[in-house]
Amino acid sequence: MKAVEEYVEALGLDAYVVGGAVRDELLGVDSKDADFLVPGVDMETLRARLAPHGRVEDLVVAGRPVGLRLHPRDRAVRALVPAGIELAPPRRERSTGPGRHDFEIVVDPDAGVEVDLARRDFTVNAMARRLADGRVVDPYGGRDDLRRRRLRTVSPRSFAEDPLRLVRGLRFVSQLGFDPDAETVRQMREEAPSVALVSGERIGGGLAADGMGELSKLLLGREPRRALRLARDTGVLVALLPEFEAAIGLVDEHVFAVVQAAADAGTPLRVRLAALLHDLGKPAEPGALEHAAAGAALAAGALRRLRYPNHLRERVVKIVRHHPFRVEALGGPVEARRLLARHGDGLVLDLLDHWEADLRGRDPGPQTREQLERLAAFRRVVEGELVSPHRLADLAVDGTDLIELGFRPGPELGRTLAELLDAVVDEPALNRRETLLARAEERLRG
Repeated sequence: MKAVEEYVEALGLDAYVVGGAVRDELLGVDSKDADFLVPGVDMETLRARLAPHGRVEDLVVAGRPVGLRLHPRDRAVRALVPAGIELAPPRRERSTGPGRHDFEIVVDPDAGVEVDLARRDFTVNAMARRLADGRVVDPYGGRDDLRRRRLRTVSPRSFAEDPLRLVRGLRFVSQLGFDPDAETVRQMREEAPSVALVSGERIGGGLAADGMGELSKLLLGREPRRALRLARDTGVLVALLPEFEAAIGLVDEHVFAVVQAAADAGTPLRVRLAALLHDLGKPAEPGALEHAAAGAALAAGALRRLRYPNHLRERVVKIVRHHPFRVEALGGPVEARRLLARHGDGLVLDLLDHWEADLRGRDPGPQTREQLERLAAFRRVVEGELVSPHRLADLAVDGTDLIELGFRPGPELGRTLAELLDAVVDEPALNRRETLLARAEERLRG
């Protein structure tokens, strides 16, 4: 983001890069953050300085404007930061009462950089680098914590200020391999119930520029099992997903192992969400089909509450609903085409990913290895059959052809097409126009 920094410096502001961008730079990781602190100016002055350079809008947190977002006129810069550049005066805490939750965050342009950093979440995010001379401001030992891969809160009130930070901390465990120190773990336990107060969009569906909330980022990290175990042990997991309560001590370790296997395989978010939720119906309904149906209902409710988009929620629920399988029942090309015809290509490929993760989440041994080999062989069969006819669109005839033959639009027409598809799925060589029209005419006259 060097080009963005140079652009901001050229605006004539004494600006500092803050937060995740400094952390990522010290870790040697490319950062997508474009957040800047501008001490010494109030909101209106900052707005006036930015207005000649593009569209300026308020940056609002908890209903209160805390900074500005600039959408530059410069097309090259705008392409680098399509969500805009965030610039804000310093903020400080102001007490509103005697309790530990009795405070508010207010803009204070006269506050120093260190004062603003005091209200950041973790020490590794409480660093700033001045654009003018490259000086790094690190009042809380963030660089040392980065070297130690240690996660520490800046303040005992960090989670009280914003309970979403609990999930963000877990995300850092998964993404960056950090370990929270004992005091941070204690604070997580103390504040865990407050996660239930955070809006679903911030946790799951995503209000961030990348469209993903903290739970999604956690699952897409390298070590989600470590993060999920910590979430369970601190009480954050059940506060976040009450659907997990009955599963603790029964299927939680298996679920975590399946999520980790899905992460190790590089599967997309929908498969990892399904891995997280797939066995939550098992404590109440131990039967395979019954627990899948119960789990699908629980998954639908959880994903709706966390405001995941409809298309993603529907796919995850389908994976959970159809996840039970027996490796012994997986066969050859006919079974593969039937599976594709029943569920569609995308869902079948997701199910294969889930089945593999589910197997890898079990106790390792000769039986599991054999099952993985059989599943891998079946996956190869499925991939080979993707080009075989298994959808209505693949048929050599369509509804118009059958109407010209004498069928009337309606259920009988649909049933005939379905029967023709069943025949073609079992024997692809039948998918010839003359053959299918002859079969349809037979049915019409029979």
